[in-house]
Amino acid sequence: MQIRDLAKATGVSPKTIRYYEEIGVLPPPRRAPNGYRIYDEEDVARLQLVVGARRLDLSLDEIKEIIALRERGEAPCRVLLDRLREKADEIAARIRELKRLEGELRQLYELGLTFPTDDVEGKHCVCHLVSEGARSEGGKQA
Repeated sequence: MQIRDLAKATGVSPKTIRYYEEIGVLPPPRRAPNGYRIYDEEDVARLQLVVGARRLDLSLDEIKEIIALRERGEAPCRVLLDRLREKADEIAARIRELKRLEGELRQLYELGLTFPTDDVEGKHCVCHLVSEGARSEGGKQA
């Protein structure tokens, strides 16, 4: 099959397929005498693995590692399981941080409702509270 057929079978654009080949996520394809790329069902399966792993937010380097193991004849399952656990842990940490931020925002909103909303200078309103929060953080976030 040609690149357009692989694209249709996987939902990945030809441009992305060529990019994955260029950076080594996918191996260079075989070529027909006319120079066209030629793919087979193994390429479809490999690209579907890439698509599934990207959907789960694995990096291209992580995906390369998994594919390299498979191509060396080693089962990548343990590595993939480790990456999935690590990604889930990262997401759980991010969710905790987002919940903390949500609480802070809601608390600031409720407090801000008790302040005037017409303070152009921002010295006696919610703007002041936001500025004080930035000052108490010590400019850690930009």
